[in-house]
Formats: sequence, C-alpha cells, structure tokens
Amino acid sequence: MLGIAAGLLSGLLGIGGGLLLVGALILLLPAQGVPESIVVPVALASSLASIVLTGLSSAFAHHRRKAVLWPSVLWLVPGMLLGAVVAGFGVVQWAGPGLRWVVAGYCVLVALQLFANWPRTNTAATVKTPTGWPWSVAGLLIGAVSAVVGIGGGSMTVPALIWRGVPAVKAVATSAVCGVFIALAAALTYSQLHNPHPMPDYSLGYVYLPAALGVAVTSVLCAPLGARWAHQLPAPVLKKLFAAFLLLMALSLLWKS
Repeated sequence: MLGIAAGLLSGLLGIGGGLLLVGALILLLPAQGVPESIVVPVALASSLASIVLTGLSSAFAHHRRKAVLWPSVLWLVPGMLLGAVVAGFGVVQWAGPGLRWVVAGYCVLVALQLFANWPRTNTAATVKTPTGWPWSVAGLLIGAVSAVVGIGGGSMTVPALIWRGVPAVKAVATSAVCGVFIALAAALTYSQLHNPHPMPDYSLGYVYLPAALGVAVTSVLCAPLGARWAHQLPAPVLKKLFAAFLLLMALSLLWKS
C-alpha cells in the first residue's frame, strides 16, 4: 500500500513519495525488530533504497514523453551526489532523537509550500533550460537535505525549476531523473556504513531490505500511472489533500517522539 501511494505521488507531483515513506516507516519499523534508537536512520535509508527503483520507473515514463531537461540534469547531479554522500555520513555519526523533529518539520514546510502553491512560475524569467555552475551548487544543497530527510529531492528541485520559468510537467520530469541519482548515492552510503546496533534479518547497513523492496515492487508499477496523470490532470486539489496528509504525518511523528 505504501508503494502504491509513493509511486503515484512520485510520478504525479514529483514530490512527496519519500516523505510519505519515511513517516510511515518510522511508525512501522519498530514492529519489525528495528531498535527505536536508530529507527529514523533506518527509515531514511530504506526509503531512499526504494526510491531508486521508483524513480527509475517514473523517470523512464517521463523520458518517453520527452519531458526531461537533460542539460539541467547534467549540471544538477554532480552536486547532488556529493551532498547526498556527505550528509549520509553525517546522519549516522550525529543522529539523535532530534532527527525525528527534523523530518516532521520538513513535512510541515512542504505542506505549507503545497497549500500556498509556491513558488509560482516566474513570468519575468526567460523560458529556457537552466544550466550553469549555480545549479551544481544548488544540487549540493538539495542532495544533502534529501539524504537527511530520506527523499529524492523533488520538493526542492521542482519549485526551483518552476521559479526559473520551466513548465511544471518538465520540472517534475527533470526532478524525477535527479531523484534517482540522489537516492542511489544516499542509499549506497547508508548500506555500506557500519551499524553497531542489532538489526532484523535481511538488513544491509542501515537499509532494511524487506521494506525497501516491498515498497519498490508496487511503486514501480504505479509511478508510470502517476506520470501519465501529470500530463493529463490539473493537480491543485491533489496537492492540497497531500499537504493535509503531510501535516497529519508530522503530528504523528511528534506524538510518538
């Protein structure tokens, strides 16, 4: 069920799939034997591992519709890879109870962004493919934040591209491709780091493989459907519904802390 929701959101809005997964996994993983002391890093790592496959499915669907701005991808990805790897090390070294508050706070910020429908397209900007070294710097920040909160970066990449005049559907498509690289770099980092805590079977570092693969099985199937809807449907109502859900998720995380 989580995979279905994450896949649809990934393809449709370009944001939210990872946030949904992280919040749900933080609540569900202790029942699978994951120690409470590291449940947040394990949720982040497992979410990112599943996003690799979900993102590939979504990105391919958008690419087939010729919506991906590949020059922008080439400028964004180097910074995203570096940011994701460095932040992954940092989360494991300094993660504590406050990390749950960081995830909850990010859910609230994205919810407010969705309610406000911000940013709107900058009509003063020339509509062209964004490139250049400032986008690599932006990618560094996006990759780092994504690794800390367990997402593919769409909640930052999509608004940035839209603000520069990129049509929403192309911003979503380009973000989907970038999210694959962020998730892959961060998930590999989390999987290779030494985890001194007892973990349930079929774990790799901080990645709980049954959660990652279980989510990916259905999300891969649903991401192309979400991508198709992104090219066919106006999404304002869906955005507001998802924003309300994110607020509820944030409250659940804080109530459990």
